[in-house]
Amino acid sequence: MSVERVKDKKGESIKEGDYVWTRYRGGSHEGEVEKVVMDQAGAREEGVANPPKNVFGRKVLYTDQHGHRVSHNPSTLEKIE
Repeated sequence: MSVERVKDKKGESIKEGDYVWTRYRGGSHEGEVEKVVMDQAGAREEGVANPPKNVFGRKVLYTDQHGHRVSHNPSTLEKIE
């Protein structure tokens, strides 16, 4: 991962291995971060359904509590200590 920091909605840095969650359709997605995609090319390589719209976009990839592989914008996530 780059030296550049990816931050959650509270401004805390997110890195691989962190546990994160977000509200989603009346429930939530939560899980351990597997990868932080730093650009469009990386998103395509990982098969992200809604890749970042610009070259500076970021996506956080993890498997949620139901076993689904999900990707979210870092600004929608909260890190759980």
